[in-house]
Amino acid sequence: MFKDLSAQSLFMGVLTAFVGFASSFAVVLQGLKGVGATDYEAASGLMALSVSMGLCAIVLSAWTKLPVSIAWSTPGAALLATAGTVEGGFAAAVGAFLVCAVLIVIAGLFKPLGRAVAAIPAPLANAMLSGVILGLCFAPFKAIAFDPKLGLPILVAWAAVLAFKRLYAVPAALAAFVIVMVFGVKLPDGAMASWAASLAPPMELVAPTFTLPALVSIALPLFIVTMASQNIPGIAVLKVNHYDPNPGPLFAVTGVFSLLSAPFGGHAVNLAAITAAMCAGEDAHPDRNKRYWAAIIAGVGYVILGLAAGAVTAFVSLAPPILIQAVAGLALIGAFSGSAVAAFKEPETREAAAVTFLITASGVSFAGISGAFWGLVAGGLMLGLLRLSRRG
Repeated sequence: MFKDLSAQSLFMGVLTAFVGFASSFAVVLQGLKGVGATDYEAASGLMALSVSMGLCAIVLSAWTKLPVSIAWSTPGAALLATAGTVEGGFAAAVGAFLVCAVLIVIAGLFKPLGRAVAAIPAPLANAMLSGVILGLCFAPFKAIAFDPKLGLPILVAWAAVLAFKRLYAVPAALAAFVIVMVFGVKLPDGAMASWAASLAPPMELVAPTFTLPALVSIALPLFIVTMASQNIPGIAVLKVNHYDPNPGPLFAVTGVFSLLSAPFGGHAVNLAAITAAMCAGEDAHPDRNKRYWAAIIAGVGYVILGLAAGAVTAFVSLAPPILIQAVAGLALIGAFSGSAVAAFKEPETREAAAVTFLITASGVSFAGISGAFWGLVAGGLMLGLLRLSRRG
């Protein structure tokens, strides 16, 4: 096994871990805080997710000898950011995370459930995702309105690097955020001492509670978004790169690691899509049978970065919230544009997708249940009505 390790795979694995963590940790923090987590609970969740996905990548890649990249559910975190605190607070959200993890395990082991998720019309799933993401995508521009000296450098750094190398655009925005923090934000007295005290890995065990609003507002939409936007595309990326994985066991193992991270505040880990292409492509190694080492190295990197989650979260908490929301929004612009195009591409499903998108993006809730669920239900009913009328 170790004879397959190469400098090329080592470099790509390190780069994958950095890009995977830096490009979306802000979304994760916003999502966990959006459902009621304190700063420390959010740091604990970030650590649990990063360590879990790192260990999951190591286990699956070493077991299958395939470059199986693992990520936290970025679309799921965006969903949490808009869901709002449900009855029962963060403990109820953790209960929903556990239910979602169980559903992912079942989807991997019980093929009919996996097929049912795959059968959700893609335009509706994409419309729900784009509606969930929309609010955070406004944040970069709201940050400029809040303070141009703070918000504009972040947006300019992202746009300038995007024009030449899309992969590094969000890390560039994050670097600009750090520079703005150091030179543009007046830190309170004792801030650095407080930051130094946060270097120890955060770990907060949250006793879950189970409420119906949390299950319907969080668990079910999180499960659907994670499967439709992460796990299924993750398999597709591997197949495009000439691998032929058995999806069921991979889904089930990600569900198990999601179960392990949930009590510490982690919402879900899953197969990666974007970073999967980094580890599965020729840049990781000319011999595709040796590229699995890139995913293993990335897993080691995620574990190391996860242990530093407390310091990351403490540093971020010193900034005006709109600035880290701006970085999160920039990280989601690509996902928003891709899901919006896919949602409205087909004329025959366009109205149903629009209903799903608008209800989800509105942020309305009924009976304590968030708009993401109702948007998917209303879009499904609209699609059924349209198909029935066409048959008539």
